[in-house]
Amino acid sequence: MMTESDVLIVGAGGAGLSGGLMLARSRRKVTILDGGQPRNALASHMHGFLSRDGWSPLALISSGRAEVESYGATVESTQALSVAPIDSGFELTLASGDLHRTRRLLVTTGLRDELPSIPGLAAHWGCGVAHCPYCDGWEARDSRIAVIATEPGSVHQAQLLRQLSDRITYFTEATQLSETDRNGLRVRGIEIVVTRIARVIADGRMLAGLELEDGSRRPFDTVFVRPKAIPNDALLKQLGAAMQTRPDGQDWVVVDTNGRTSIAGVWAAGNVVNAAATVPVSAAAGSMAGTAINADLVAEDIAAAVR
Repeated sequence: MMTESDVLIVGAGGAGLSGGLMLARSRRKVTILDGGQPRNALASHMHGFLSRDGWSPLALISSGRAEVESYGATVESTQALSVAPIDSGFELTLASGDLHRTRRLLVTTGLRDELPSIPGLAAHWGCGVAHCPYCDGWEARDSRIAVIATEPGSVHQAQLLRQLSDRITYFTEATQLSETDRNGLRVRGIEIVVTRIARVIADGRMLAGLELEDGSRRPFDTVFVRPKAIPNDALLKQLGAAMQTRPDGQDWVVVDTNGRTSIAGVWAAGNVVNAAATVPVSAAAGSMAGTAINADLVAEDIAAAVR
């Protein structure tokens, strides 16, 4: 089956739904593909989103989906497998085997978090194991917090958490500490542990602490770790979007302030191009992309009318 739209949005999180809302309110024919795998699905609450602090991220998506559908947008529970440029825009093959043609494309497929291979760590991801001091730090205030280093930026993570608790333990794991960073941790009372972690200890379903390779056990209430962010950018790569190597050593798709990629007619917003984007930042990026896409379509419509 073949379907068509003015704009196809791949990804139905904060970025995709916000972009869809702006476009649908501009009376564009919008289709949004919901792959059903939001990055924050395991989190019971989200924070730092004005007027929505403490909401379930899934509740936000459900509410946002209802809003965009109320303006005539279509949300389909499926994924896009491949994309190819055509004269009128782009043609995508969906997981159902159907084809979809669109004049413009907005990719908001997010990223996936790759955690260190410490036994038990993944089982507590989103409940006892967190990564963002701004999203989850307040809930861990004044408690026993372990920070597992995965990269040099983990030092900054520990220092942010020190604002919330004076019981921070920094596990260096496979990273190396500079003398400056080591002194910075020590002067603020952050304990440094070089012994490697063997596994995460649980008390029933609750995280209880860490067992080290020397057999000792350390009780903790929360563990913070910076996972490796892997962008879900396969569609953008298929189209040959320009990439840039960032300080994390990975290649990320380059976008301008409105989310426009190097490929004419293609925008991207949210975690697929910005690992640091929280829910409100992703929503704002999607909104900006939506307005930019509508303006681009208006320009094309004017040119077509003149011809």
